[in-house]
Amino acid sequence: MKLIKYIPNFLTLLNLLSGLIALIFVFKQDWTMVGLFVTLGIFFDFFDGMVARAFKVSGPLGLQLDSLADMVTSGVVPAFTLSFLIANALGFSFTDNISFDTKHLLALSGLVVALASAYRLAKFNIDERQTSSFIGLPTPANALFIVSLALITSVNDFPAITHLLNNPYILITIGLLSAYLLNAEIPLFSLKFKNFDMADNWKKYIIIALTIILLPIFKVVAVPLIIVFYILISVLFRE
Repeated sequence: MKLIKYIPNFLTLLNLLSGLIALIFVFKQDWTMVGLFVTLGIFFDFFDGMVARAFKVSGPLGLQLDSLADMVTSGVVPAFTLSFLIANALGFSFTDNISFDTKHLLALSGLVVALASAYRLAKFNIDERQTSSFIGLPTPANALFIVSLALITSVNDFPAITHLLNNPYILITIGLLSAYLLNAEIPLFSLKFKNFDMADNWKKYIIIALTIILLPIFKVVAVPLIIVFYILISVLFRE
C-alpha cells in the first residue's frame, strides 16, 4: 500500500517528462515528435487523477504537482510551438538569432499562451466550481489544438488550410483567442467518466463518435475540428 500511493505522482512526473522532451523537439521543429510527446503527456495526465481516486490517495501534493506538469506539457510547449510557427510565417527562425525588432516581438506574442495557461491552472486549483466540469478551455485541449496546427503545416495534406496557417496574423489571432478561451467564464463538460450511462454521458459519446469518424477522414485536421465541436456542444447544451 505504501508504494501504491506514489503511483499517481509517478504518472504525473511522466507527464512532465513527456513535456520536457516535447520542448526539445519544438526547437528542432520536429512537429510529429512534439505531437507524440504532448499526446503521451496528456495520456499520463488523464490517468494520474483517476488512479489517485481509485486508490484513495489524492492529496494536495498531487494537485500542485499536476498543475506544474501541465504548465510544461500543456502551457510552455504549445506557447513555444505557436511562437515558432509565427516566426516561420514571418520568414525567420529563433534558432538563428533573436532580437527585439517588430518581427521578433510579433513572434514572441505566441508566449501569451503560456501566461494564460499559468493563470488558468492557478485559478483551477482554487475554483471549487471545477470539480466535475470546467470553466474555460482545459489546457490539454488547448495544447492539442495548437500542436495540431503545427502538424497540419508540416504534412500539408490540406494546402488551403496550410496557406492560412502560414499567415502570421492569423496565428497571432489564434494565440489571443486561445488565451481568452482558457480563462473565459464558459462552462465545458469534463471528458472523464464517473459511469457509462448514456443519459449522463451523451455529450462525451458524441465526442468519441466524432473522433472515430473524423480522424480517418481528415487525419490531423480532425483534432482542431473535434476541439471546436467540444466547445460548441458545451456552450449549446449547457446543463
